[in-house]
Amino acid sequence: MDGWINTFIAFIERNQEWLPLIMVVFAAAETTAFLSILIPSTAVLVAVGALAATGAVPFWPLWAGATVGAMIGSSFSYWLGWRYGSTVLTMRPLKDHPEMVAKTRAAFTRYGPVTIVIGHFATVLRPVVFLMAGMSGMTLARFAFWNTIGCVSWAYLIPKLGQFGGDLLGWLWSLF
Repeated sequence: MDGWINTFIAFIERNQEWLPLIMVVFAAAETTAFLSILIPSTAVLVAVGALAATGAVPFWPLWAGATVGAMIGSSFSYWLGWRYGSTVLTMRPLKDHPEMVAKTRAAFTRYGPVTIVIGHFATVLRPVVFLMAGMSGMTLARFAFWNTIGCVSWAYLIPKLGQFGGDLLGWLWSLF
């Protein structure tokens, strides 16, 4: 998988004009039920954030694309939960991971709608948290409010983590 990510990062360096669209696709995949289990989008966002630390790509298009993608993916997952209810949880690969559903239900019980924000950052919740919001009957306006906070902060902090790591490595390298 590392070879795939390295190839992808090299592609982004050569095709910077596609950066926002690429981030939309990966962030949408990361926040869409089912896909978030299969696609390592967080690793890509961190790696591209580290690339931003070198100055090879600008940060703001990365953040904007990731925000839009996260909004698309999580809103689609909310709609799936609202439209199809618990039937979605009986489908693969979610039926193979009942612990994710149990942890998400417990988080909703304990934290309420803030769970949507937390779900953007918690890999164990992300595949089902937006589905559960739709299944719970949460209004679209309430979901959109909490989801927007989660999307904007996740799309900023995850690549910034990579950028911070890249800056730290650059600083350490300069010491030698």
